[in-house]
Amino acid sequence: MFRRMKPNLSHRCVLLLALLLLTCSAYAARRADHVFIISLDGGKPAVIHQSKMPTLNQLVAEGACTWGAQTIFPSITLPSHTSMLTGVLPAKHHITWNSYKPDAGVVQVPTVFALVKKAGCATAMFVGKEKFKHLLQPGTVDEFSYNRNISGEVTKIMAGDAKPSKEGTVMTAHVAANAAAYLAAQKPNLCFIHFTDTDSAGHKHGWGSPEQVKAFADEDAGLAVVLQAIRKAGLAASSVVIITADHGGHAKTHGANIPDDMTIPWIAWGKGVKQHFTITAPVMTCDTTATALWLLDVPRPTELDGQPVTSAFE
Repeated sequence: MFRRMKPNLSHRCVLLLALLLLTCSAYAARRADHVFIISLDGGKPAVIHQSKMPTLNQLVAEGACTWGAQTIFPSITLPSHTSMLTGVLPAKHHITWNSYKPDAGVVQVPTVFALVKKAGCATAMFVGKEKFKHLLQPGTVDEFSYNRNISGEVTKIMAGDAKPSKEGTVMTAHVAANAAAYLAAQKPNLCFIHFTDTDSAGHKHGWGSPEQVKAFADEDAGLAVVLQAIRKAGLAASSVVIITADHGGHAKTHGANIPDDMTIPWIAWGKGVKQHFTITAPVMTCDTTATALWLLDVPRPTELDGQPVTSAFE
């Protein structure tokens, strides 16, 4: 007859050491502990180059960049951001409209937030447009911020549309301040931040107008607020920041299958990113989700249309 032995102190130490090793190996597998995806709505590279954006230019100089990344068609905000944040093309995610339709529910394919949350990570979204609620799958985002009470109204018309539409939008200064306060306190593993000023100015005054150039400068100021919060929270050494856009634009619209509308920036800065590096491999908006999952060591579904932009990293 065998007698059960009580675990002694040495046994407990061995078990504790094993748990610590497992935990450390899990964290060691991550290339970054925090990923911040920042989208400049309507971020046409040609207009960015005309704009006063010292913070963005510093990140480009210290990181990896391509000014020739491509978005999806139709090159409009909600379908494009859905591809950015699910890693699949519209044929798979089926988000083809560009307004908030509560009755349409949420996207039916996994978002990057769902996948990261399933892996035990913390997630957050700070957005300037209410239609991002179509990406808010239950239980996948710890903090979702869209403040309708401080939103302004923008009138816009998409390429090919016969009638203009109106949409509420929250200015970058508010979005950046809310995001900065939250990330400093909660330190999410994945955080998406959406700046809208440039899209609003493009629809009202035109892409490349002095008003839009000023809007890019305002978004650069918002970017500086977010980066300062990342540094003050002690996250800079363990974070990667990805800056991109959903579409470009021409005249006072976008949505066409032309380079002005389809070409976007894709910039990476932070832990493990090559410095002063020009990305020459093709990059598409679906690659943003794939890259975030790769950095956080979260399994990537085989259905993804995007691939990690590994050439940007050491």
